[in-house]
Amino acid sequence: MTQTVRVATLLSLSAATLLASGYRIPEQSLNSVALSAAYVASANGADASYYNPANMAFMAEGGYIETSLTYINLSEVSFEGVSSSMDGDSKEEEFLLPNLHYVSPKMGNWRYGLSIVAPAGLSKRWDESFAKASSEEFTLKVIEVNPTVSYLVNEQLSLGFGLRGVYTDGVVKSDASGLGSQANRDLTGDSIDFGYNLALSYKPIKDVTLAATYRSKVDLSVEGDATLVNGMYNGGASVTIPLPASLALAAAYTYDKTTVEFVFERTYWSSYKDLDFNYDVDLTATAMAGFDNPIAKNWKDANAYRIGLSHQCTDNLKMMLGFAIDKSPVPSNTLGFELPDSDAKLYSIGFEYAMSQNLKVGLAYLYDDKEDRTVSNYTGGTSVAPSGTFTDSAAHLLTASLKYKF
Repeated sequence: MTQTVRVATLLSLSAATLLASGYRIPEQSLNSVALSAAYVASANGADASYYNPANMAFMAEGGYIETSLTYINLSEVSFEGVSSSMDGDSKEEEFLLPNLHYVSPKMGNWRYGLSIVAPAGLSKRWDESFAKASSEEFTLKVIEVNPTVSYLVNEQLSLGFGLRGVYTDGVVKSDASGLGSQANRDLTGDSIDFGYNLALSYKPIKDVTLAATYRSKVDLSVEGDATLVNGMYNGGASVTIPLPASLALAAAYTYDKTTVEFVFERTYWSSYKDLDFNYDVDLTATAMAGFDNPIAKNWKDANAYRIGLSHQCTDNLKMMLGFAIDKSPVPSNTLGFELPDSDAKLYSIGFEYAMSQNLKVGLAYLYDDKEDRTVSNYTGGTSVAPSGTFTDSAAHLLTASLKYKF
């Protein structure tokens, strides 16, 4: 019964991975996909409103708008357990994520922006009995609305600020009947939560930009309805967990028609220590007491290292390449079927083509290759924690974009 509680944690857990490794989607525009998100100091289009609002003040006259559509494919994840009864494969998942970015014309030293993005939106489903007992289905939809503003201090320095409104909606299911247990859960929940982001850009010389961006911690206050153990409990459920703060430090250098950028990003996951669910009634004196027990997570701060290269091949055509190393925040002793995360390497390529003076189109592709990972968390008895090796985890992103300057 206690292990079934892990299923209920998926809604908040995966909502929290928006700024971590795992299944986060930091790539929210054409250039960010093409450059493996090495796109902070050099952000210079409508998507600067999201990636570095301070840069909006440095952009050329006029207004900017970009809309794009990203196709995401998550491969089947294979698991080979210490016992063949644990073996299985997750289902392949596919998503279409639209986004929109806008930067206003200059208003003196001020400029305004707006981004509407889907920083997470995924599903992890297992059919085999052992994995299904904790992770039959998890589906999560997330929409973030991020209005921003920039201020030009002088020709070398600009500042940016933004507000983040995050809406989450999810469904979580587990079914342990294949293991001869009635322990099951069906949970739906949503929330609206708020935070802020800060940005700074500095140009010590004409061709060099140094930048820093910060996204605040957001407490995700997920509330919904839960059905436990075939209706033994049918009522409300809630949990509050941190969406941790993150800091990105970036440097970009342009030589003639080529720009190279390096980004160091740190996500402060050490604030995520455990999960503690609340229900409409006290379950501690019932057969479902395990659902009220806090679940230790003890995640660690995680780093990402990104490098991107852009080259203006002709007046109309720009090519882009990217590479990143993305570290996982999940320690081995808390990793399960709901989030079989591991360190990853990202490879990306893309192009942008000017159809006219004001209209550009583009296409970008990113491959996220996750390392195999072995864990030893099965403790026997009623435990549904895995002991074995996860393999073949990967993600493919394909983005098509339309950009307009007015």
